[in-house]
Amino acid sequence: MTNDYGRVPPGRVFLALLLRDLRVARRELAYFMIRTTMQPLLFVVVFGWLLPAMGFVTGDYRAALLPGILAVSLAFSAVQSVALPMVAEFGWTREIEDRLLAPVPTWLVAFEKVVAGVFQGFIAALFVLPVARLLMGPVEGITFMELEKLAAVILLGGASFSSLGLLLGTAINTEQIGLMFSVIVAPMIFFGAAYYPWAGLSTVPLMKWLVLINPLVYVSEGMRAALTPQLPHMPMVAVLAGLAATTTAFWVLGYRTFLKRAIG
Repeated sequence: MTNDYGRVPPGRVFLALLLRDLRVARRELAYFMIRTTMQPLLFVVVFGWLLPAMGFVTGDYRAALLPGILAVSLAFSAVQSVALPMVAEFGWTREIEDRLLAPVPTWLVAFEKVVAGVFQGFIAALFVLPVARLLMGPVEGITFMELEKLAAVILLGGASFSSLGLLLGTAINTEQIGLMFSVIVAPMIFFGAAYYPWAGLSTVPLMKWLVLINPLVYVSEGMRAALTPQLPHMPMVAVLAGLAATTTAFWVLGYRTFLKRAIG
């Protein structure tokens, strides 16, 4: 699909599209927070509060759990905030047709969705952090001295899962949306080293290397490297390389399916 985008600066149109999506997200903020943070907060209540109170888990586990909870919040929010609107816009609302008529290149329309997903993933993680801290109480070992690492993980992790949302939202039909969560997202969360450190999988070496195809592993381990650097975690170089690779792969595949649906 070709657009006459020579008259209006593409950056201005991109910003208008982004502000429109963020305005919609702000209007539905309560629903957005419930949808994306309910599962992580339930894990905080059970594994970060109830089980420690019963004496079944130690403080070390809570320190390993909190970064993983933030990773799930970021990932779950980013993938949903892109995939669900894409399914709707290519399905019953057909809103995507208006966006494709905007005076910008087609790839910029897809890229705007990914950027909006990064913003929403950041908001979800920012919301979960103080709530989790309130429920869990003081968590020994948590530090905020590595903010540059935290920012890098949030940016690349959000980009990776937003790009995955673009891929899923354009590859899955409306009637198959439930399949996305039961077959793709749920296993990704449980095998994403969010509720246990990746180093702990050394007892199952095959699984330890198989899960490296899961981008949530890198987000979880990156959060641990930034927030609990004294605990075992994946080297930050490996985290950033893994997130860069998965972001690139998901973007290439996601834009390909986006373009196919757009011109189909």
